[in-house]
Formats: sequence, C-alpha cells, structure tokens
Amino acid sequence: MNLQENNSNHELKRTMKTRHLFMISLGGVIGSGLFLGSGYTISQAGPAGAILSYVVGGFIMFLTMLCLGELSVAMPVSGSFQTYTTKFIGPGTGFALGWLYWLGWSVTVALELLSAGQLMQRWFPGSPVWIWCAIFAVVLFSLNALSARAFGETEFWFSSIKIFAILAFIILGGAAVFGFIDMKGGQPAPFLSNFTAHGLLPHGLTALLITMIAVNFSFQGTELIGIAAGESEEPEKTIPRSIKQTVWRTLFFFVLAIFVLSSLIPMEKAGVVESPFVVVFDSIGIPFAADIMNFVILTALLSVANSGLYAATRMLYAMSTEKMTSPKLMKVSKRGVPMNALVLTMGIALLSLLSGFFAEETVFVWLLSVAGLGAQVGWISITASQIAFRRKFIREGGKVEDLKFKTPLFPVLPIIALTLNCIVLISLAFDSEQRLALYLGVPFVIACYLIYHFKIKHNRDHEKGVEQQELQLHNNKKMVI
Repeated sequence: MNLQENNSNHELKRTMKTRHLFMISLGGVIGSGLFLGSGYTISQAGPAGAILSYVVGGFIMFLTMLCLGELSVAMPVSGSFQTYTTKFIGPGTGFALGWLYWLGWSVTVALELLSAGQLMQRWFPGSPVWIWCAIFAVVLFSLNALSARAFGETEFWFSSIKIFAILAFIILGGAAVFGFIDMKGGQPAPFLSNFTAHGLLPHGLTALLITMIAVNFSFQGTELIGIAAGESEEPEKTIPRSIKQTVWRTLFFFVLAIFVLSSLIPMEKAGVVESPFVVVFDSIGIPFAADIMNFVILTALLSVANSGLYAATRMLYAMSTEKMTSPKLMKVSKRGVPMNALVLTMGIALLSLLSGFFAEETVFVWLLSVAGLGAQVGWISITASQIAFRRKFIREGGKVEDLKFKTPLFPVLPIIALTLNCIVLISLAFDSEQRLALYLGVPFVIACYLIYHFKIKHNRDHEKGVEQQELQLHNNKKMVI
C-alpha cells in the first residue's frame, strides 16, 4: 500500500499523443524570433544569405534531433537530456546543465509574458502592462496545473494558429512575389529582383556567421520533445514520428517564410520594420494586417511561455528524482503534475518579470543572456550524451539493431552535430550583443559544479549508502526467515 502511494506521489502520467508532442516542439520554436527577428537576419546576411543561414541552422537542428531521438526512445524520461548527461557524461555536468536550462526557460517565460503585455497596448492603450502580465501568468499556470494533457491540448491550438498564419503568409506572399496577386498601390511584382540586387553575401561571410547565431537560437525549443517523452503514450512510436514531423515542417515553414519576406521587402528596409510580416500583409492589401499579426504574435509569445513553463517544471522534477534538489519537488498531484516544481518555476519567472520593470537594463539583461545560453548547452549535451550512450551500450554487449530508433552513420553524424553546436557556442564571443551570455554563463556553471561537489554529491552518496544498508537489512531478514 505504501509503495503504491509512493509511486502515485512521484510518477508522471503518459497521456500525450504524437500531435501533442509535435505541437509542443513547434510551440517552443515558432515565436518572436521568426515573426519579429527575421527582418534583422535579412538586413545583415542579405536575401540569399538569410535563406542559407536558416538551412544551416535547420541542418544542425536535424542532426541534434536524430541524437535526441535515439536517447529518448531508449530512455523516455521527463528529464530528458539532463538525465542522459548525468548518466553518461557525469552527475556534476548534469547538475550544472539542469539548473542552467531551468533558469533559462524560467526567464524566457518572464520575457514572453512581458512582451505579450506590451502587445496588448495596441488594443488597450494606456492600460498597465503588469495587469496583462498577471492575467496571462494566471492562465498559463492554471493550464499547466490542470494536467499534462490539458497543457498539450492548449499548445496544440496555440501552435495551430501560428502555423495557419504562416501558411497563409507563404501562399498569399508567394502569389504576390510572382504576380498572381496585385501589390498595393499598383507596384509591379518583384519576382527575384531582391536576390539579384545585392549579390550572394552583400556584407560578407562575417555577417552571415553572426546572423547564424540568432538563427540557431530561433530553432531551439525542438528539444522539448525529449522532455515531454516521459509523459507520452507509446514513446517508441510517438517520439520518432514527432521528431521527423517537427524537423521537416519547421524547415519548410522557416525557409519558405524567409524566401517570401526576402522577395517582398528590400534588404535595406528589412532591418528597420517592427514586424516584416505586417509589412508584407499590408503591401498585398490584407485588411487589418497589423491587428491580425498582433494577434498571431501574441499567440506565439503565449505558446512559447506555455512550453517554457512546462519544460522548466519537468526539469526541476527530473533533478529531484536524481536527488539533485529537494525531494519535495518530486511530488506530483493526482492529475500527474509536479505542483511544487510548477509553483517554484512560476515564482522565479515572476521575480524575473519584476526585474523587467525595475532593473531592465541590468538584472533583466543579465538573466536574458543566461537564458539564451541554456538551450545551446542543452543541444551540446544531447549530442555528447548520444555518443557516450552508444559506446557504452555496445561495450556492455548491446546490439545496435536492437535499438528501436538509431542515429544513422554513427559516429560521424553525432560528431558533426557536436562540433557544429560547439562552434555556435564559441561564436557567441564574436557577437558583442551575445558576449554577455558567456561572461555570466561561465561563472554560473562553475558555481553549479562547486555546489554539486561540495554539497550535493555528499548528500547523494549518503542517501545511496542508507538505501544500500536498508536493502542489506531486508535481505538479511529474508535469509533468517
């Protein structure tokens, strides 16, 4: 009886289907980076360079997700790559990664809430931003507290709105590019004139590399499939299917959308518009274009916040099961939600949100810099863990053909993925706006290592020793009987 109660208090429920996993992953990816930041990429790298940046970023994502697929099918746990890092690279590294990733998503939730509150000013000018932040925070907390299925269902509809908007944009914008729809004001169809006007890389290779950092970060969020694996039905079937759908459809949406944007907005104007999507919709005469895109971007921001709150909560839960934080964070509700972890995550997100109002140029900027670092380090850990997992699996007598999902061309593709992800991380040092992430992230990781080795490791070793003693006593009693 006690054992059953213990399990019910600590185990998540497998209630999410393939469509939930797919939309959760897209929900973490398609956000303000595409709707607002794509103009910057075009202005710096040029039309052809922007497309090249997204193709290369998509290639890195594809290789990383192949590695995650093998790991999450073999071990479908809620902690995903933090658990894999702890098991196959080292517990100290897993501890540092878990806290970095958790903090990153907690701060991202705050950023998305703040941005969403500011967007509401268009329809309710003069209303306090903090009121909208509070309303959205309560809604997202309630959805995550209800159940994993409720979260997944909400994310499905959030992401559906974004996907419908992007598809409409690609179809209507593409028709305007080739003259099937008349441009506003009688302007001639541009065809591919923007691509030939400035050459392949108008600002050189350096500009392309710098934009690739932003592009690679815009793809991050696909790793949420792995975190949701612990609550998915039939993970050996749903995870590979979700990963394949996510990779190809994400590339399709991003690359085609950037092609349309590059074709319709001249390079010299792309970087100065608030949302290039609004400009395009307006140029082809879509009524209320700005209001429509404001709603879509609002949905995108809330979708990312929803996914981020889920990811951070599950990361805390997983670290608790690994005895790396308080055991109270392992407790789940009757609906299978780790409520204590959810409350703590939302609390830190709200504290971060306060710094967005009172210390925007200092504390909030620091937090955002660390937030951007967490996902990139997570991708590095995924590729490194897959290499270590496969080698250990073979060394212990396992057969590759027994794996239900295999990363192809091992170890070539995982090593390429690991190398490219490390290059992206190192390249942060060459971007003045992103450099702060390394200045703050490195000391944070070092502090995590020190805390682990001087405190957490001792506690884990002690608990393991107590468990072994209890097991020995239990065996002794059985022998006496």
